[in-house]
Amino acid sequence: MTDLAPFGGQAATMTSREIADLVGSRHDNVRVTIERLAERGVIALPAMQEKPTAGRPTQEYVFTGDQGKRDSIIVVAQLCPEFTARLVDRWQELEQQASRPLTAAEQLLASVQLTVDLERRQRLTEQQVAALTETVGDMDRSHPLLDSIPNGMESITAIRQRIGKQYGLPPRVIDAVVRDMPHSPRPFAMVRSKHEELNARPYAVWAKAEISRVFERFARGCTFVTQHRATHPDFGAGRERFQMRGTPSQEIGE
Repeated sequence: MTDLAPFGGQAATMTSREIADLVGSRHDNVRVTIERLAERGVIALPAMQEKPTAGRPTQEYVFTGDQGKRDSIIVVAQLCPEFTARLVDRWQELEQQASRPLTAAEQLLASVQLTVDLERRQRLTEQQVAALTETVGDMDRSHPLLDSIPNGMESITAIRQRIGKQYGLPPRVIDAVVRDMPHSPRPFAMVRSKHEELNARPYAVWAKAEISRVFERFARGCTFVTQHRATHPDFGAGRERFQMRGTPSQEIGE
């Protein structure tokens, strides 16, 4: 289990990838279980880290400390109750490793690993900032810049509030529908921020009527797997469940 390398004086950690290996489950199924339990308030949503691989980097949840230990046990109990004892044993191993003083060689290795990780994170952040700056710059050039939001238009904040109330969708799903799906609408314009003195960038606004049509289409494409949880082929490859309030014709068993 190379995912975990606790060092002396550090809190023991366990990743969602190691949980998947432990119970013999697919990592994406473990992630969905974690997110579902977090949405229901059963566990706290753990921090996520990006792990380099030979191909595309993968993202893993990281359980840390007493809270992480408790929550990971709940996750495994939900996935495969028969593996709960094995998980507890693994936590004990990690805690013993974390409390053991470092040897000189381990201290050097930890220092090198920390330096490499910080450099990788810094490069990733710089790349993300550059990409975001380029994207916003393209939007600034391709859309008119207005001083205020026109009638019939709304910002992403207003969309989250209105659509969230109408469909019961969480913000992350609303954002994906607005921005990242094949039928996502183009912004109507960019609006100058009222806080330009703080270097705040302009923000996008969309036509309210078009947003309504997009979400009506999205709702028709949803499949309810429980009374209040659904999937959509364009969200999470059709495997990720999300909270949603359905119409009577959409509800399971109707």
